[in-house]
Amino acid sequence: MTERDDFFNLLIEDADRPFSGWDFSYISGTGRMQSEPLPWNYVSIILPYIRRTDSLLDMGTGGGELLSLLQPLPKHTCATEAYAPNVPIAKKRLEPLGVHIFKIEEEKETLPFRENTFELVINRHEFYDPLEVWRILEPSGHFITQQVGEQNDLAINKLLGNNSPINDQPWNAAYASRELEEQGFHVLSKMEAFPRTRFYDVGALVFYLKAIPWTVEDFTVESYNDVLLQIHKDILANGFVEVREQRFLLLTKIPD
Repeated sequence: MTERDDFFNLLIEDADRPFSGWDFSYISGTGRMQSEPLPWNYVSIILPYIRRTDSLLDMGTGGGELLSLLQPLPKHTCATEAYAPNVPIAKKRLEPLGVHIFKIEEEKETLPFRENTFELVINRHEFYDPLEVWRILEPSGHFITQQVGEQNDLAINKLLGNNSPINDQPWNAAYASRELEEQGFHVLSKMEAFPRTRFYDVGALVFYLKAIPWTVEDFTVESYNDVLLQIHKDILANGFVEVREQRFLLLTKIPD
């Protein structure tokens, strides 16, 4: 076994570690994965709205990592989470802050709230139904969402040799804003970007793919071993591999 192959095996083994909540700090905090900054900041946009509202829903809170950093929170704050392993993590982190956590079914249309419950609904990378968001928002309420576009996974699948279409439905700023407008929302702001993400070792890439298994749905180290070895060699030669992502943000309001 060459030193290069030995490094490959060590990095692959190192990637086999538990992942909880929505915490990528093991690879992002150490710089092993770095994403190009977006031309906007989600927290900078939502924070002024959070500070002036009395009722907030965070859709898809993950393990509550981000929401817990936004204290003080409105007196009536709720959060939903569809991924079962995240729910106890979110409860442990957020319930001491007075946040009510609701486990929901993934992509279930009906949310467990009465009509006109919230002044503000925020959503970062979570499915939403425009009709349900409209139903639970108060008149003049705001809905702010950052979403992952339909082109997001194309580059990483291509990197692994998968060239078949990933999504057959459009999901981008133009489509989503039109959908919300048809529901009756006023779209106050619309932004979209295609940031670059770099992986500086193959272990960081494997950790990422295991944490988000829907990115490459058939991914296993065994089935992609040869491709991963080639990616490892490319990184050793060039310093990193790079893919493009897709993000868009919509700031909307129910008319008065």
